[in-house]
Amino acid sequence: MMQAGLHIDLNAIRANWRALDLAPETGAVVKADAYGLGLDRVARALAQAGARSFFVAQVEEGVALREALGNGPEIYVFSGLMCASDAVHFRSNALTPCLNSLPQAADYRANMAGHPFALQYDTGMNRLGFEATDLAHLPDLGTPRLILSHLACADMPDHPQTLRQLSAFTAMAPQGRRSLSATGGIGLGPDYHFDITRPGIGLYGGAPFDAARPVVTLRLPVIQTRDVAIGESVGYGATWIAKRPSRIATISSGYADGLIRAIGGGGASLWSDDTPCPLAGRVSMDLIGVDVTDLDHDPQSLDILGPHQGIDALGKAAGTIGYEILTSLGARYERHYIG
Repeated sequence: MMQAGLHIDLNAIRANWRALDLAPETGAVVKADAYGLGLDRVARALAQAGARSFFVAQVEEGVALREALGNGPEIYVFSGLMCASDAVHFRSNALTPCLNSLPQAADYRANMAGHPFALQYDTGMNRLGFEATDLAHLPDLGTPRLILSHLACADMPDHPQTLRQLSAFTAMAPQGRRSLSATGGIGLGPDYHFDITRPGIGLYGGAPFDAARPVVTLRLPVIQTRDVAIGESVGYGATWIAKRPSRIATISSGYADGLIRAIGGGGASLWSDDTPCPLAGRVSMDLIGVDVTDLDHDPQSLDILGPHQGIDALGKAAGTIGYEILTSLGARYERHYIG
């Protein structure tokens, strides 16, 4: 049985973490199942590389991460204490909530007093965190383990909001253990590093970390190959018409596997070694047509992600970003880990 294979290079993830390890401490963001690549294996690889602080989005992810890593590493939950009943999960798994609002602070004080906590400040993104006017009303909770905020435009170094957020953060948090930067902020230099950084997408081979080593190869099996005459169409809607005698391979993957329909109109290719093979027709739920006319053989498989076309290039073809491509990769792929 030949199954589509997602090949994940743990050595590349470790190398990317070490390359981004420029602050006094460098953590690792492993939310969304380590960006779709497998929380257990990826987090343990990062711990082996030296990461001691990890960040997830939801308490359920924190519970799974603690099981993977065991005791020792710090695990922060960005969404904070969303309901009082979550307190037991934070306590029993030694998770640190990132408190985001006065109601969360009140719930923490009532249900988790004395347990480690972090404070998230809103410095201009208007997404999560205490605003400056909230701080005068913040009850005495003790000393936070971390104070953090998040940059909205770190991948655009000249954007004026980035400097405004830096100024706001230093004004709101003049002291304490502080964290402002994810991958993009790390590239802005030491003024943005503070005590701990939180790389995410850069660990997995994505922009704006241009020097990242590629992490994923996605190899898709060919089910059938056929000749298509001039004037014949391929796929739904007959949107692709052969302009020459063509050889079309039908591969086993589609939008049900995270290869979103929009890649069909954006100039994406699949690759046979070093030869690009353009898509032919629309992406359907489980199948994609590929023009392999220029190959001298019928391939058994083709790569849609790899050294010739990374997550950001495929994202650009689909009118989206590498984050969405990576985190959308479906459960039907057989995952193979290298290193």
